[in-house]
Amino acid sequence: MKKKLLSVALAAVCVLSVAACGSKVPENTVNSVADIEAGGKKIGVQTGTTGDIYSTDYEDDGTATVERYNKGADAVQALKQGKIDCVIIDAEPAKVFVEKNNDLKVLDEAFTDEEYAICIDKSNAELKEKINAALKELKEDGTLDNIKKNYAGSDDEIGKTPYESPADADTSNGKLVMATNAEFPPYEYYENDKVTGIDADMAQAVADKLGMELEIQDMAFDSIITAVTSGKADIGVAGMTVTEDRLKNVDFTDSYATSKQVIIVRAK
Repeated sequence: MKKKLLSVALAAVCVLSVAACGSKVPENTVNSVADIEAGGKKIGVQTGTTGDIYSTDYEDDGTATVERYNKGADAVQALKQGKIDCVIIDAEPAKVFVEKNNDLKVLDEAFTDEEYAICIDKSNAELKEKINAALKELKEDGTLDNIKKNYAGSDDEIGKTPYESPADADTSNGKLVMATNAEFPPYEYYENDKVTGIDADMAQAVADKLGMELEIQDMAFDSIITAVTSGKADIGVAGMTVTEDRLKNVDFTDSYATSKQVIIVRAK
């Protein structure tokens, strides 16, 4: 009788926990952009990002389902759990995610190429002109390249050329408020409770050129453009790609970096 009761109990446990005991993360089903275009896939993106903008075309024509997350890390977690088939995201943060998760990989084929620039309100042409002049100087004197290498260079370059403001830096021209989303390493992320990264250092270098004090405000990515157009922030800097859709609402400075959108998938 005890054996019979034990068998019944075990059977009940198996029924209740079949998902946990017998389930497994599905194998990778995306090996190219063509696989996405073939239809039926679930794409994960961070809300408001370039990946979101571009993948919306697949959603609109019924080719794919797009799942939107507040953070890129949340999309990556959903991929690991098998809730989506791939994540479309910028190349540099993709590298960071894959380095920390050996069950994920980045496809060799890029999704699209892009350029990063600083977004600014359309009414602020004077500030745009000043920032473009500062960016030009930072490119010509090698400062911008050193900032990029310090965070995203080769193994023997990372951490070797940190940006430091001049000892006699002037801040008499007021405050430059930068809106960002510090969930995008190596462009912006938290280290020792401070927003750091390529964009943070680049913006600091620009502020130093303009004789301004930089203030960084961290917020949701899809709130950045609203912050700029409402005057809450002067500039938006968050690995932001110039797109026709964004140009309807804001202007952009000259480009300060080039990158690409890539596809993260499960490694198996």
